[in-house]
Amino acid sequence: MTTIPQITLNDGVSVPAVGFGTYKLNGREGASNIVKAIHNGYHFLDSAFNYENEGAVGQAIRQCGLPRDKIQITSKLPGRRHQYDQALVTVEESLYRAQLDYYDFYLIHWPNPITGHYVEAWQALIEARKRGMVKSIGVCNFLPEHLDHIIKETGVTPCINQIELHPYFSQATQRAYNRKLGIVTQSWSPIGRANNMLQNPIIQEIADQYHKSIAQIILRWHVQLGALPIPKATSEARQKENLALFDFQLAQADMDKISALDKPDGRLKGQDPAKYEEF
Repeated sequence: MTTIPQITLNDGVSVPAVGFGTYKLNGREGASNIVKAIHNGYHFLDSAFNYENEGAVGQAIRQCGLPRDKIQITSKLPGRRHQYDQALVTVEESLYRAQLDYYDFYLIHWPNPITGHYVEAWQALIEARKRGMVKSIGVCNFLPEHLDHIIKETGVTPCINQIELHPYFSQATQRAYNRKLGIVTQSWSPIGRANNMLQNPIIQEIADQYHKSIAQIILRWHVQLGALPIPKATSEARQKENLALFDFQLAQADMDKISALDKPDGRLKGQDPAKYEEF
């Protein structure tokens, strides 16, 4: 089994350099695919309240045969629950859904800056951590101004900022800002979704050169950028393939070729955190 390097976050917690996304893995079949992923070496699982699969994740944890402390689990606070009291109740509800005593990570899913309660939401996660409901807290899709605001108001810096990140949207400015603040960047949709990234001829040429799949080349690109990808896969072969990233290294010229695929409108669904409002 592949040995996955560990990355240390600003709160001292270590996480694997690759995690497993569980979006759309629901019910019995979803739990079975998550168990398979755990057995194939994924010990970091990414979920969210709005995925409506925290129950499947919890069931997978109970079925997999590994001790709870060997697996790290993330969930996320939805936009409609940002007000302080609602946020705390939502974390409790997340725990009840999964039948867990704690989450390793709980993140604000989107800042929802027009509604403007994300500071309250962050204060609630700080309190949830104090109460032992969660071990580490972070955010998703936060722009520099959102990060500055919560840090200024609370003095607490997120350990993770999970953002849309793939070769068509490489987020160099945001990644640099995260790094400057000591925040680790995590990549959602790391190999794209509903686009032609897995058929890209430039990446295919690089993949042929290294005798790897296009997905492996893209995921290795994330790793070398210092970002933590969380790919999703249901087939056993693909799950294993997506972890086999640590026996090769991309040359800087190849990293640059992939980064050059960046597009100004590269977001998969046009979700701009400056104005997007998650329900």
